[in-house]
Amino acid sequence: MKAGKGSYRRPTVLLLVFAVVCFCIILLSIQSSFFTGSRKLDLSRKEEVLILSDFQSRVQQCVYNEQFKIYEPLEYNYDVCEAILLWEQYRNMTTVLTREYLDARPDGWLEYAAKRIAQLGSDKCYNRSLCEEHLNLILPPKPPFHPRQFKKCAVVGNSGDLLKTEFGQEIDGHDAVIRDNEAPVNEKYARYVGLKRDFRLVVRGAARNMVTILNGSDDEVLIIKSVTHRDFNAMIKEIPNPVYLFQGIVLRRGAKGTGMKSVELALSMCDIVDIYGFTVDPGYTEWTRYFSTPRKGHNPLQGRAYYQLLECLGVIRIHSPMRSKRKQDWSDVPSREVINRAQSAALHLKRYQAGQADGLGPFSSCKVWGNAGPDGSGPVSGSADMSEKRKKSNYSKWEVLPFESLRKEAQEHYIQMGGVSLYKMDGNKLDDLVCVRHSLKSEA
Repeated sequence: MKAGKGSYRRPTVLLLVFAVVCFCIILLSIQSSFFTGSRKLDLSRKEEVLILSDFQSRVQQCVYNEQFKIYEPLEYNYDVCEAILLWEQYRNMTTVLTREYLDARPDGWLEYAAKRIAQLGSDKCYNRSLCEEHLNLILPPKPPFHPRQFKKCAVVGNSGDLLKTEFGQEIDGHDAVIRDNEAPVNEKYARYVGLKRDFRLVVRGAARNMVTILNGSDDEVLIIKSVTHRDFNAMIKEIPNPVYLFQGIVLRRGAKGTGMKSVELALSMCDIVDIYGFTVDPGYTEWTRYFSTPRKGHNPLQGRAYYQLLECLGVIRIHSPMRSKRKQDWSDVPSREVINRAQSAALHLKRYQAGQADGLGPFSSCKVWGNAGPDGSGPVSGSADMSEKRKKSNYSKWEVLPFESLRKEAQEHYIQMGGVSLYKMDGNKLDDLVCVRHSLKSEA
């Protein structure tokens, strides 16, 4: 009996030992795979850091100065991760205030709309009808302009630098030209600034002179920079031009001017953004104008440093007297391939630090979601009390533009985005987007 019991115990013990050994092997393999995965993860992070480090070293000194035979060092301290993510994100943004944005944003009509109306007499739109009355002249139902809509755009500033070069013909060769405020466009300055006129960003002070400045240019789109005002509304009713209200981001001090907003507008619609007439070359202590006496008391240093950063990031291409003979292959600024690689690395690192999954695509920063009507319902911009002149305005050129009329790159981008429009909320934070879905069926 004893021998029999011992013979039964031995196999049981062997089974237990075998089970323990198997468990240890499995545990070791799991641990090995975990640490291997961690090493791979760490390696991936290191590679991304190296990519960004290499990108930053390129950006620190990227523009060759022909006059002094040196590469210009950046005068602006920045976070390379935040900078590239912010400006690459802006290529997908909507920069015109719309009804769908106000509808989607939780405080859109009550609080935000009031901030865009000067002299409302209230900090909130307790009377929504009154707020709509102020905004209807300039508020389209959905974005009138699309990312990638134009291949090349020229943003023309007002600097007296323009008179030192003859960029006029080159400027007119762009798909769209964006100008600022009262800048005249006529034969007198044609060889310096060109004659093509598509968009004009304006501030309140320019409203009273705008009818004269436009001089019969009925198709030029006006974009109001900050808030609508009774001066604007009075001016709008006298002209047939399309007019919209700018919806942009808030940048740091020294980069808030109309010129910077024009760059933002162009970036949201154009693949390539060339800028002319911006005071970016060294040696300037005051802004100048090509059509009037120099402005005093405004140092262009901070603005110049910011434009220089944008050129080194590959966002814009600067044309100036000092750069007029530069190589046209733009080999001294990062290529699109280099920029895309750096953006991808920055995005992965940002998501890793935030503990986010990598599969969220361009919508990881969407804090608020909304849905637009299947047909983009809503009237073409313009209030019911428009004058006969306003009724003939050219809003339909943009707001009811057939999807198939867009250039191929714009159509492909729209489809890749799933028909979603991206808007900034407040400030220059990356994680504060309002995202509105459209029906792809209604566009195709």
